[in-house]
Amino acid sequence: MATYEALYGRRCRSPIHWDEVGERKIIDPATIPWVEKAYEKVKVIRQMLQIAQSRQKSYADYRRKDLEFEAGNKVFLRVTPLKGKIKAGKEKKLQPRYIGPFSILQRVGKVAYRLELPVSLSRNHDVFHVSLLKKYHPDSTHILPPEDIELDESLTYEERPIRVLDRKVKDLRNKRIPLVKVL
Repeated sequence: MATYEALYGRRCRSPIHWDEVGERKIIDPATIPWVEKAYEKVKVIRQMLQIAQSRQKSYADYRRKDLEFEAGNKVFLRVTPLKGKIKAGKEKKLQPRYIGPFSILQRVGKVAYRLELPVSLSRNHDVFHVSLLKKYHPDSTHILPPEDIELDESLTYEERPIRVLDRKVKDLRNKRIPLVKVL
């Protein structure tokens, strides 16, 4: 589909079809020489768009990996940190992004799975989309207990400072900036 057609929901009226807005009258290409050139250019443009779209699709298909799990497999669950009110987009380096591992009880539909959640997460719904899950490869250093993090229904948690570790003042030419390192 051409971009114009995607944006406006109708095909672009090229100079070939510039009459009234109703039924189109196709001009015979043999009568006017520039119409034939325009038809050829439209064919070339459509061909190039098709080539570009197929190239992009092949790139996307190569990197796409369809995840499927079975009952009894272990998976991590994605969580999102909230700083303040709605600043979930900025993730820091060492913040937990996944908690778990949790075992899968059953598959619900094509892309959803029911997880066996601990009592601390019992207020959350236990069915999750496959995009929120990550395969667990057994390693004892991966395990992050969910008791340390209080999750909302939307699988977000609020960051709370524990204590101030260090203070210092940065001196610039015209002003002083107090810096605080918080755990």
